[in-house]
Amino acid sequence: MSGTGRPRRRLAAGALAAACLALGPGAVAGQPAAAAETCAGGVESDFNGDGLRDMVIADPQATVEGMAAAGQVHVVLGGGKGTVQVHQSMPNVSDGAEPGDQFGFSLAVYDANLDGCSDLAVGIPYEDVGEVPDAGLVHLIYGSPLGIGQGTPDKGFRQGAALAETAEPEDRVGYAVAATRSATGVPYLVIGAPGEDVSGRTDSGLVSAVYGTDFRAVSFDQDSPGVWEEREAYDEFGSAIVASGGFFVVGVPGESVDTDQSAGVVMAFRTSINTDGIPAPSFGMGQLRAAGSEKSAETGDRYGTSMAFVPYRPSTASSPSEYLLAVGVPGEDLADVMDAGAVQTYQISATGGVTHLGWIDQNTADVEGEAEPGDFFGQTLTATNTDPASVGTAATMRLAVGVPGEESTEEHVDKGGVQIFPFLGAPGASDAWLEPGAGIPSPPASRQLAGVSLGATRTDLFVGMPYGPAEGHAVHAFPWNATTGQAPTRTWQPGQDGIPAGDGAFGAVVR
Repeated sequence: MSGTGRPRRRLAAGALAAACLALGPGAVAGQPAAAAETCAGGVESDFNGDGLRDMVIADPQATVEGMAAAGQVHVVLGGGKGTVQVHQSMPNVSDGAEPGDQFGFSLAVYDANLDGCSDLAVGIPYEDVGEVPDAGLVHLIYGSPLGIGQGTPDKGFRQGAALAETAEPEDRVGYAVAATRSATGVPYLVIGAPGEDVSGRTDSGLVSAVYGTDFRAVSFDQDSPGVWEEREAYDEFGSAIVASGGFFVVGVPGESVDTDQSAGVVMAFRTSINTDGIPAPSFGMGQLRAAGSEKSAETGDRYGTSMAFVPYRPSTASSPSEYLLAVGVPGEDLADVMDAGAVQTYQISATGGVTHLGWIDQNTADVEGEAEPGDFFGQTLTATNTDPASVGTAATMRLAVGVPGEESTEEHVDKGGVQIFPFLGAPGASDAWLEPGAGIPSPPASRQLAGVSLGATRTDLFVGMPYGPAEGHAVHAFPWNATTGQAPTRTWQPGQDGIPAGDGAFGAVVR
């Protein structure tokens, strides 16, 4: 593979990049009363320990104390117990809000100290570290019976301190974060720094793993022992990360495959630390190397821009012992349709074996819609297993694909949409389409980029609408068995249900 002569970054589209950097007013609110005396434990995303699932909605473009795009995160407490606004100017969160930090650009939820309350890892890739611009930082903000950020002061992960390497301009530590618990129950946080220059190779990228309640950390790149391929300029190793159980997968969308620049690859690692002192490499692949793939790698595919990764119980097992992996290829050209986009799906065995399952695009048989230039189908992905204890089926293994460049008319450029598929079986057998004005309750408009923000629980698909007309900014919950154009079951919006009015990009990330 070769990576010389590439432009610094290949963005999906000018409109997409511009909208993602749009600024707007934000709001800050206080902490509601505590809802629990002890951490109940056993509930995913339960920051106050009351046994109810909480929800996290990021607004990385929010204005905080007059600081434009400083960013903040809204925690919506389960049971209608109020909302909490988390930002860098609140007690127990170190540093302070600064213009352009984009606090909340990425999020991960896990129980870092094993006290039964969930904790929140917040990526801030555009944080200046000292005098180093956009070096990046991750804040770990603790949940507690008193509420999130009200107990133990936060812990920061930055280069030159908790993490290896020295902070440099535009490292973008925290551009992607993911969390899991290892097979032996060890808390595990993975942090991507795709802008890291390693050995003079611009934006080759670096990933750090932080594990255990004592927060041991190790950093590695593509030239670390046993890691597939080698580091090259503009690879952007760590641009996307997903994790589940004893595995995590790293997206490397800038990787060149042979002479095809920015074709992209993905690499999987185990959470166990090997004798080389890094997470044990499991497998690596690009489109050219995926057995049974219908397409090979091409310049600008950006395979690995997005991923979804969920546990799966095959019919031969008594528990979820394997995984399903989806990889987005938003720059895929379909014949003469440029940047139409596609998704590839795989089954991952407990030993790391890879079986190619299928290829999905909007020209696939019986799939609703039609591939068009600049759709960027697969720019974002999320998935769920609605019934992990049972054998996985097309009804229980569900996949959502963001199509932010979709436009049904020339009047509404980049309106976007979201398509729901069965993760197993024929994609067109039970797919559904949601877009502004048809399912997503917002009048259609240009550059809404519906599908740019997706989140998931076992019961709900979350669709964030951070862009377009301000009155349409919201997060909507849909059932995973939704039909085309079906209305959401619940909506969260600035100015409603205790969420402060005003925002910059409310719903840019949802967990």
